[in-house]
Amino acid sequence: MKTLKIALLIIFTLILGGGALQAQLKINGAGATFPYVIYSKWFDVYHTKTNIEFNYQSIGSGGGIKQVIEGTVDFGATDGPMTPEQLNEAKTKQGTDVLHIPTVMGAVVVTYNLAEAGKELKLTSEVLAGIFLGEITKWNDAKIAELNTGMKLPDQQIIVAHRSDGSGTSFIFTDYLTKVSKTWETKVGRGTSVNWPAGLGGKGNEGVSGLVKQTPGAIGYVELAYAVKNSLPYASIKNKAGKFVSPALESVTAAAAGASKNFPEDLRVSITDAEGKDSYPISGFTWLLVYKNMKDKQKGEALVNFLRWAMTEGQSYAKDLLYAPLPKDVIKRCESKIVQIKY
Repeated sequence: MKTLKIALLIIFTLILGGGALQAQLKINGAGATFPYVIYSKWFDVYHTKTNIEFNYQSIGSGGGIKQVIEGTVDFGATDGPMTPEQLNEAKTKQGTDVLHIPTVMGAVVVTYNLAEAGKELKLTSEVLAGIFLGEITKWNDAKIAELNTGMKLPDQQIIVAHRSDGSGTSFIFTDYLTKVSKTWETKVGRGTSVNWPAGLGGKGNEGVSGLVKQTPGAIGYVELAYAVKNSLPYASIKNKAGKFVSPALESVTAAAAGASKNFPEDLRVSITDAEGKDSYPISGFTWLLVYKNMKDKQKGEALVNFLRWAMTEGQSYAKDLLYAPLPKDVIKRCESKIVQIKY
């Protein structure tokens, strides 16, 4: 009897030990703030299903790329794809390629603090570039007034607010401005971090929206989910087809459809200033950055299984959180990348 008790105790200990080992599996990631709302949801749901813990630090796309290059995380996240130089640096340091796996799509909105405009402000690419270049400095400028007839715009200074940290939201915004303005392309260009010609810097969506809300006459950019959640007004933007479009899930999906014919094999695609009458022009994908060869077998297998889940059940959470789910053809492309991950 005593021997049986000892045997049962050993079995019970082993079972508990196995559970403890599983509970200790933690996958570390860092990067983009843009998809933080849906990633938090995904990680919570997936933890409930599998007991696998995701430790994700929302530090901005620039920080996520840097940590992937240095190998201090199991995965990164970005709204601006890594450059060829960054990909080469990561491969040199980590001995493996980095894959870009799109997860959802979203919009960058132009928010403002202008009581006279309410929620009806209209802007074109020319005017938006002029404002952020510091060339259009007053709200009653003729170029703004002619777009917003019937709106009594004040003789008030425009205060520009932009991100101070390395940001994928900034990449999407500056990628758009680079495409639509030769002056912007020449003087500033695109990037997760740029030398802004005008304005004040704030860290994260919180910092930019805080500056805008506290400063009458201010204008800035944040991601759509954040703007809706915090009841921020945002402008309609004239798209490539000449139509003023408000940011919404449908207009982001239209932008993806408009850009689909130019989809590259590595999935590092830009959908700003896309074709299509219903496309919102400041739209973008967000990506997870995953090592093609994972050094830790257990983490590698867990991450691959999570990615497969994100491409299927995970997509069902997108709309309620104000992200556009991936089109089916994009999901197929993602799945072909996921099967390349080795561990």
